[in-house]
Amino acid sequence: MRSFLVSFALLFMLNTSALSNSVNELETKSDIEAIDANDDTQTRFDSLSKLTKVIGTVEKYYVDDLKLQEIVDKTLKGLMQELDAHSSYMDKKYFKEMQIQTDGEFGGLGITVGMRDSALTVISPIEGTPADKAGVKSGDIILKIDEQSTLNITLDEAVGLMRGKPKTPIVLTLVRKGENKPISIEIVRDIIKIQSVYSKKIGDDILYLRVTSFDKKVNEGLKKAIQNHKTFKGIILDLRNNPGGLLTQAIDVTDFFVSSGVIVSQKGREASSEEKFTAKSATTLSKAPLVVLVNGGSASASEIVAGALQDHKRAIVVGEKTFGKGSVQVVLPINQDKTEGIKLTIAKYYLPSGRTIQATGITPDIIAYPGVVPQETDAEFKIKEADLKKHLEGELEKVNHDVKKKEVKTEKSDVITKDDLFKDNQLKTGVDILKSLIILEK
Repeated sequence: MRSFLVSFALLFMLNTSALSNSVNELETKSDIEAIDANDDTQTRFDSLSKLTKVIGTVEKYYVDDLKLQEIVDKTLKGLMQELDAHSSYMDKKYFKEMQIQTDGEFGGLGITVGMRDSALTVISPIEGTPADKAGVKSGDIILKIDEQSTLNITLDEAVGLMRGKPKTPIVLTLVRKGENKPISIEIVRDIIKIQSVYSKKIGDDILYLRVTSFDKKVNEGLKKAIQNHKTFKGIILDLRNNPGGLLTQAIDVTDFFVSSGVIVSQKGREASSEEKFTAKSATTLSKAPLVVLVNGGSASASEIVAGALQDHKRAIVVGEKTFGKGSVQVVLPINQDKTEGIKLTIAKYYLPSGRTIQATGITPDIIAYPGVVPQETDAEFKIKEADLKKHLEGELEKVNHDVKKKEVKTEKSDVITKDDLFKDNQLKTGVDILKSLIILEK
């Protein structure tokens, strides 16, 4: 019995000691958390104090008399510019302009720009706009807008400089790959009316669909084009020089060709913020073989479409590597009357396979470069025996000036001819691949 009591006493002492140690550990942990919280609060306080002190010092001692509002605006611009190329602070002027970008009609040059290696770079000129007609090309670096240098300029400032009253001229100084020195191009501003979707036929069984930008008209335009053509056996979806646009439209377009699975997801800093967008079988419009054309001017929404169709093995992607813009921005007002705001990157897009678009772009399945289709220069002299007599008669007619004028045939605007194909190597490559896919479908 005495032995039992001794054992019990020892056990009680051990348990009490363990309990005491546990309590001490909890107190220590609590103290550490409290210290960490205090340190965090102190750090935040010190950081904000430093910011306030710098602003006050600039206001008091800077060589020019700057108002506090100006200093704060410059501080905000610098902060947002340092985050990434797509985040920015928008004052009243730029905030108002931001609200008119996706209606399909606006004033300016018809050019989409982005930052690449801190240089203001043309993503793409929008087809049929003043910039496109003047000869601006995807990949051009804008060195000057009129006489103003673009060094350290923000995207929104650049857009503000390029927009203006219709029929007013502007000069862009560009650095272009392959040119020995900068080139200057004068462009006359105009009201930009975008035909975001149009369709043509290639031969009897190929439907050509061109999407120039993903504005709010794309969904209905593409659906109408597909439904109006009943006899096609394959589709060419041309997304070259498409700078992107609305995410919802990109999802809808992909959904026309994919019946199930993830189209795209967006992930932010928190895992819980992930959002997935999936395809629905009810909205599928076509299961015909599909080829997608892309190039360095294909960005954002067009990269989502091309990448999702590629991941689902639904299309063969042809052309050149895309721009690589796969981040999500939101516009957030920062004052009570909602006349100023910030454009902030909050997430990145991820394709069905889990890969990101940001800074990597989409690599085509088949690389094809722009330009005319290479042909033999002496092909006109390679004559078959059966053609020899007729050919020589033709040459004699030329000598005798008795050649009858050939009747000029006017081609329909909704048809891509054989001559058109040979002027566009990427399109010709896409058509050849699609014809092979159609044969394999039989």
